[in-house]
Amino acid sequence: MSTRRILTIGLELASNDTKFASFRSNTSLLDWDVVLFKPDIEDFYRYGDYFQGKPSLNDSSSFQLKECCEHWRREIKQAVEAGKTVLVFLPALQPVYVDTGQRTYSGTGRNQKTTRHVAEYDNYQAIPAALTPVSATGTEMKLSPSTADLLAPYWNEFKDVSGYKVLLTAVKIPACVVTRTGEKAVGALYRSKSSAGTLLLLPNIDFYADSFVKSKGEKQTWTPAAGQFAARMVAAVVALDKALRAASDVTPEPAWAADARFSLGTETSLRMQLLQSERQVEEAQKRKEALAEQLRAAGAPRALLYEKGKPLENAIIEALRLLGFKAEPFKDSGSEFDVVFESLEGRLIGEAEGKDSKPINIDKLRQLSMNIHEDLQRESVAKPAKAVLFGNGFRLQSLKERGDPFTDKCQTAAMSSSTALVFTPDLFSVVQYLVAHPDDAFAQACRNAVLTATGRVMFPPPPATAPVGAEATVEETK
Repeated sequence: MSTRRILTIGLELASNDTKFASFRSNTSLLDWDVVLFKPDIEDFYRYGDYFQGKPSLNDSSSFQLKECCEHWRREIKQAVEAGKTVLVFLPALQPVYVDTGQRTYSGTGRNQKTTRHVAEYDNYQAIPAALTPVSATGTEMKLSPSTADLLAPYWNEFKDVSGYKVLLTAVKIPACVVTRTGEKAVGALYRSKSSAGTLLLLPNIDFYADSFVKSKGEKQTWTPAAGQFAARMVAAVVALDKALRAASDVTPEPAWAADARFSLGTETSLRMQLLQSERQVEEAQKRKEALAEQLRAAGAPRALLYEKGKPLENAIIEALRLLGFKAEPFKDSGSEFDVVFESLEGRLIGEAEGKDSKPINIDKLRQLSMNIHEDLQRESVAKPAKAVLFGNGFRLQSLKERGDPFTDKCQTAAMSSSTALVFTPDLFSVVQYLVAHPDDAFAQACRNAVLTATGRVMFPPPPATAPVGAEATVEETK
């Protein structure tokens, strides 16, 4: 068992001596002694659009990416200042375009065009150092003389599986690994000026080599080779951390030296400025958090596209309310329904189901039928409610890759029982329009579509207008 607390971010090791955190997490690095970090942002643009040959993120993904990078940039800087060791494995440069939030408009009425302004961004924004990375690949490297003795044990162990993906071209890079020819920096070592902390940038390693993973059904598990590699890596990292600390010239300030008796004149003024800056940061952070919460709430209807269970049920209820229904979940001593909803046009009972990689089958229809009969047995109910099955089949696939969301048997049974089948992404399209263009007549038409449908509900097309959520053009902001 390692005596050092080791966290990995963006990479995993087959070891119980390390803990993994995803790039999207908000984990603090101050709880850990050693951090292994790899800034991989492919998850943000895997299904996105492209602009000038590079992935172009929408406003939501742009915000999430920048927030994640800012979080890690801040956390890494604080960790190093607090005396931690942070090892960053340098992957390939991943350039993207992010939404700046700036819009310009031209034309009027239905001919109005919106231009969305974007700016270049990349995964190296998560690293708190000026690197100016340039894409280049190779395996012929050597240690810089200034750090050769310090890094030699690690390098001898892992040089054969290391490869550079970028050249670090910024001025005054404290290079620790360079190309064998030309001595271009492909690794760097930054030391804290106030602690024994170190930020060490190393050439890339493939932590998911084919020999490390095996498939068992739909699951993947580590191989013995992965465990052996992880043990070597943990041992090397612990030894490297010890060597870096031993080589540090900085002695952490003892508590007694921070006494006010030893304060210097300029420190008082600087402390006041720092406190004022911290208050401004706190206020800005509160405003940011409030806006982030508003943004989260505004994007909640997207759960109709990919969720299941309670999150899907909650999104359906909010969508039905937007359509003008009075909608609530129902539960008493004998019955529990996902949603009961009504309007002047009629009363309905709905069940919701999401399937990861399959269509919705007949099982939920049986449950829905039982719910209708249980509801009718209540004294306050005079006639059967309309049955509605809300289905989100193949929920983890993009919409263009999905098959029919309901099985043939489910659709046949729905026709015979006069049950309405609502594909929740269809409901999302209605919500998307109504959020941008409140329209009572269109909402009523959508309510009628649900009330009168037998089988798959076909919502009416929204009134002719500019595409919801789409920009006519994209332009780079320099």
